[in-house]
Amino acid sequence: MKVQANGLAIEVEDTGPVGPAAPVLLVMGLGMQLIAWPDPLVEALVQAGHRVVRFDNRDIGLSAGFDHLGTPNLLWESLKMRVGLPVRAPYTLHDLAADALGVLDALGIARAHVVGASMGGMIAQRMALAAPQRVLTLTSIMSSSGARHLPGPRPHVLQVMLSRPRDHSESVLLAHYVRLFEAIGRPAYPSSHEELRQRILSSVRRGGYRPAGSTRQLAAVAADTTRSQELGRIAAPTLVLHGTDDPLVPVACGEDTARRIPGARFVAVPGMGHDLPPAVVQHLLDPLLAHLRLGSPP
Repeated sequence: MKVQANGLAIEVEDTGPVGPAAPVLLVMGLGMQLIAWPDPLVEALVQAGHRVVRFDNRDIGLSAGFDHLGTPNLLWESLKMRVGLPVRAPYTLHDLAADALGVLDALGIARAHVVGASMGGMIAQRMALAAPQRVLTLTSIMSSSGARHLPGPRPHVLQVMLSRPRDHSESVLLAHYVRLFEAIGRPAYPSSHEELRQRILSSVRRGGYRPAGSTRQLAAVAADTTRSQELGRIAAPTLVLHGTDDPLVPVACGEDTARRIPGARFVAVPGMGHDLPPAVVQHLLDPLLAHLRLGSPP
């Protein structure tokens, strides 16, 4: 369903009971749609009594697009970032956080547990900074503080990420995303070829392939250069989950995030890459559910 959030049409999926357990807002990462949250994770949260809210970030999936703002030159903006010059982005992570808070407003949710993956973890951090009274707990999965000294993606992963399919036919998009997920995933937690194929096809057929939107989102991440210095102000109980073998956002990024947030708990998942296949979800659920229970109001 569509809701009006921060003045935008945002696609939302609202699942589970409206009961005593506090709602959970799931915030997905760069270029990924709400359906990228694995069903077993959503189902486990619902079974624990939570109302689970997922949404497409602006510029991806079925939410409002920003093609009228143009497409940033990533090569030029990345060069500026490396030498410490301001990065020009059509919108910011602050805006994406305001969208997420707007989703809560639209659904009448005063406070929620906020769980973000990858770029979604950065948005969740921004939410906890901008509206601490709205964030019961913060969980940052395979994400980063954004500090400049941290390591970046492995070269072959970056090459695949920045490549563009020659056309937008289903077969070409399927091959592109299979290559991408195989690059960022890890052999310790392989997805079956058919499971991976079906997951990608669901995304493509939903109509959410918007590469210019992903580029604008990436520019917003690159432009958010002060977050690492601000994380010490986060008051929400925080859990940081990160794979030890993440080739896109190395584990040092998660460790740095946890160090900067007072009282944060860091949990490393051996062999996990930058993906959420079924076997990884099982390793995340125990610490996640315990964290949500500890941070819930009495």
